[in-house]
Amino acid sequence: MIRLAEVIRAADGVLIGQASAEPQTLTEALVAGRAAYPGARLFLGVNYAGIVRPEHADHLRLSAYCGAGANRALADAGVLDIHPHPYSRFAALIREKKIPSDVVLVQVSPPNEAGAHSLGIAAEYLVPALAACRAIVAEINDRVPWTHSERLLRKGDFALSVSTSRPPALPRSRSPSEAERTIARHAARFIGDGATLEFGLGALPDAVCAELGGRRRLRVHSGALGDGVVDLMRDGIVEEADCGLLLGSEKLFAFAHRNPAIRLRSSEYTHDPRVLGAIERFVAINAAVEVDLTGQVNAEVAAGRYVGAVGGALDFVRAANHSPGGVSLLLVRADRIVAELSGPVATPRSEAGVVVTEYGAADLRGLTLAERRAALLAVAAPENRARLARAT
Repeated sequence: MIRLAEVIRAADGVLIGQASAEPQTLTEALVAGRAAYPGARLFLGVNYAGIVRPEHADHLRLSAYCGAGANRALADAGVLDIHPHPYSRFAALIREKKIPSDVVLVQVSPPNEAGAHSLGIAAEYLVPALAACRAIVAEINDRVPWTHSERLLRKGDFALSVSTSRPPALPRSRSPSEAERTIARHAARFIGDGATLEFGLGALPDAVCAELGGRRRLRVHSGALGDGVVDLMRDGIVEEADCGLLLGSEKLFAFAHRNPAIRLRSSEYTHDPRVLGAIERFVAINAAVEVDLTGQVNAEVAAGRYVGAVGGALDFVRAANHSPGGVSLLLVRADRIVAELSGPVATPRSEAGVVVTEYGAADLRGLTLAERRAALLAVAAPENRARLARAT
């Protein structure tokens, strides 16, 4: 029995590792014992395991920065509060207690020969949370890779720990469609030798990796690292990667195990504007819900449902726009070009770069609003172009 009530107090802030870094056994114990710490505030991140359900809001206050994965059911039920902050702000918000993290539930690898546990699959905002918290509770999972993570932990750091052997929660995977492969081919034309790449979430950014054969001396500096990078690193196309989170499958986890070319870093590094500002030929590759005819981007709401996030896209877009030889690529299906956004503006039109669809690329850099409109109409879905052209 995991005695979380000995560590978590009523109204505490509890932060758990997100995505595949979620400590599933600890999360199960957390929701099962929630009546013992009423009003505890749980920060989820992105949630793939689906252990936290709407009925658990009877004693827990739930929040996250996104509506992806199983968070969508929580948002639809009206029990998930959203933090609409750029990723670069999360570390400061955690350190300042504005996102409270009195207790951190973390999944770690088994210890190495020196007795040090790696954070395994995610470092990002866990690193500042581990520094700010009162207590650390660890799930030591022998299915988690030992990675070169920025923060290592030892047995004495844990208020409680439990040993498990269970596969990490994974996002739903699918092969890219023909339209997505076409978008990726158009996007790859903007990526030259020596570029440093950032990948947003979703199938589209990862599909670009399959189109980068023959490139040389690529690097990755990204919030997330996906399966698509594995083959590029094995082939010597990508030389090294700094990231906050491994967001892939067992293929990625096995490749990252004890691999010094992959470094898991705090979001205070991966999203730091000073770090990003020093990178030349920085290419930001992101997707979105929709983009309007001026270049404004909605990355959060679709059909009235909270499905996305502010996330780190704007941090990386700005860095790419200021990087010598850099470029921001926004990958969307052509039918996502709209006359008016149906949700909030996550990336303003002042930061517009290149919008890529299956019909080509609209390079908005340096264009007036009228010129942008024409460029985006040319890559919009053909069946929508007449209607879009009539829109004011």
